Amino acid sequence: MEIIKIENYIENRFMTSVALGNFDGIHLGHRKLILSMIKDSKELNIIPSVLLFNKHPKEVLFGKSPDFITSTEDKHEILEQMMVKIIYETEFNEEFRKLSPECFVKKILIDKLNVKSVFVGFDYRFGYKASGDINTLKELGDKYKFKVTIIDPVYDEKRVLSSTEIRMHIKEGNIRLANEMLGRNYKIKGQVVHGNKIGRTLGFPTANLELSSNYQIPKIGVYETKTIIDGKSYVSLTSIGTNPTVGGNSMKIETYILDFSSDIYNKKIQIEFIKYIRKEMMFCNLEELKIQMQKDVETIKY
Repeated sequence: MEIIKIENYIENRFMTSVALGNFDGIHLGHRKLILSMIKDSKELNIIPSVLLFNKHPKEVLFGKSPDFITSTEDKHEILEQMMVKIIYETEFNEEFRKLSPECFVKKILIDKLNVKSVFVGFDYRFGYKASGDINTLKELGDKYKFKVTIIDPVYDEKRVLSSTEIRMHIKEGNIRLANEMLGRNYKIKGQVVHGNKIGRTLGFPTANLELSSNYQIPKIGVYETKTIIDGKSYVSLTSIGTNPTVGGNSMKIETYILDFSSDIYNKKIQIEFIKYIRKEMMFCNLEELKIQMQKDVETIKY
């Protein structure tokens, strides 16, 4: 897979079929759209591609983007697994924001991407102040001679499946439901850093995670997880919270990895969330905490 920065890209080397959207999470609705684009590209013998922004539009418009379901790195990995051949990346800045719908089509889709086929969701909007919609895109497709395919929504219990909905479920600890909508386990990545080592004294050494991106963090509590280290998966138990039993006051993500004893400080790891187990609790002493951790481990062992 090739990643091309549009700002540095002059020649339109390929005829492309392109999927347009933010694609945070690359959930089942996004997958339907992208896989349809890939199938179309094979039929037309052109290159399957996706256009992504390097910043969420809300970061430019409002100064803050929503927390991410997938980081840029995560998106690249998933899209490569799906057999997308090119990711075009462009900077969403003030200049880009002010492009009219037709300028976006002419300057980006035609002059840069050389599109022959475009795939978007039913609610796709584009151009200055989101003034263009799917009907605008169809009209411009007729004018500039490219095919436009609109993908119908995917529903989850009568509601349209969306990144916003998935973020809400993650935030509320509804991990199983979020995973169903994603079509895979929700995951976060980060570097293992030194903590207070209290878990080690209890016989439950934990990996303290410093996140590598602005992920949507699940609600405070204890979760069954899988931890991926150097490509190998381990059963694990992850706590998100402030550690009130030991007087903590800052949010931490700590993972106890079963049947694992290697030194992984400074190593990048991935945590996949399986299900919510319980809320964070304050214990009278460390012995009570240890007993509860033993119970938590038993719930995920079998």
